[in-house]
Amino acid sequence: MSIIVEQVTRRFTEKGTPAVSEVSFQAPTGAITSLLGPSGAGKSTLLRLVAGLEVPDAGRIVIDGVDCTNMPVQQRGVGVVFQSYALFRHMTVRENIAFGLEVRGSRREETAARVDEMLRLVQLEELGNRFPGQLSGGQRQRVAFARALAIRPRVLLLDEPFGALDTRVREELREWLHELHTRTGLTTLLVTHDQQEALEISQHVVVMSEGRVAQAGSPEDIYNRPASPFVASFIGGASVLRGQVRSGRVAMGSLSVHVPAAAREGQAVQAFVRPHDIKLAKSSEAPLNGHSATGRVERLKPVGGFVKVLLRLPSGDEVTVEVPRSEFEALGVTEGDSVRADVRTAAVFVGDYAI
Repeated sequence: MSIIVEQVTRRFTEKGTPAVSEVSFQAPTGAITSLLGPSGAGKSTLLRLVAGLEVPDAGRIVIDGVDCTNMPVQQRGVGVVFQSYALFRHMTVRENIAFGLEVRGSRREETAARVDEMLRLVQLEELGNRFPGQLSGGQRQRVAFARALAIRPRVLLLDEPFGALDTRVREELREWLHELHTRTGLTTLLVTHDQQEALEISQHVVVMSEGRVAQAGSPEDIYNRPASPFVASFIGGASVLRGQVRSGRVAMGSLSVHVPAAAREGQAVQAFVRPHDIKLAKSSEAPLNGHSATGRVERLKPVGGFVKVLLRLPSGDEVTVEVPRSEFEALGVTEGDSVRADVRTAAVFVGDYAI
């Protein structure tokens, strides 16, 4: 039950920049595929194109081997869940879940049985006679899921379904969605701008930027092998350090990291370093690997179980380092102190090409 998007373009004005431009990817059967990117990347537009709520100007959309490009939304067999829930306020939970079935002409007894089944699935059996206004945000979102699933869709489309919820409820519903997907096995397309959400619950990720696909692959590929400077900077909150290739390494002032043998001596490069990929030590200690630099601690910010350290390097560059709280306490430094810094690993690019 895969979703295939081929060279899809959508413009909202004749001469304007396309909201989606020549997008191609395949959402694997039975997997959760996340459309991940910043605001304005074209994620929701693409989801609406797959749902049939928008029609592409070019390209095609194939669901389960059937070309659905110009097919009405009612015939696509998709269930859609929106961030705003889109529940009918004047209807009870049961009536909301039953709505799509009744529109499709389902018999009364079949509808009632299916609604009971959906209430059990989303664990809201006792709330069937309540109205949406009597539910919490998390409960309303579960009703929206139940309504989308009641029609037995071939695929499930989720447009930032947890975006309007507070952090704790959002995290609880992520786990709930994972369990729901395990039970249903539905091919799912999830729009999100939350990296943690995408990497945690997806089996496939499509990173989007300015209406185009920047990279598509497994969460591990996206995180560990970014294909472009944009992906390297967007995923994981990396700091950017500029340097040159010298003797098979990228030299960034007195810091350095390894580069592949294909890199040419003297080339200018960019190195994207994530906050947990820098190791700190006391400045009085010996260099960690012979390529350490002494930096000045500009700012400290405790965040839960780790401390964010803003470090200024001798080159003038600033990098953010995340240090486990216990490790930071053992380090015994404060703002204004000098520390030794060593880059464990980095994503390195020459121009627009990964090396």
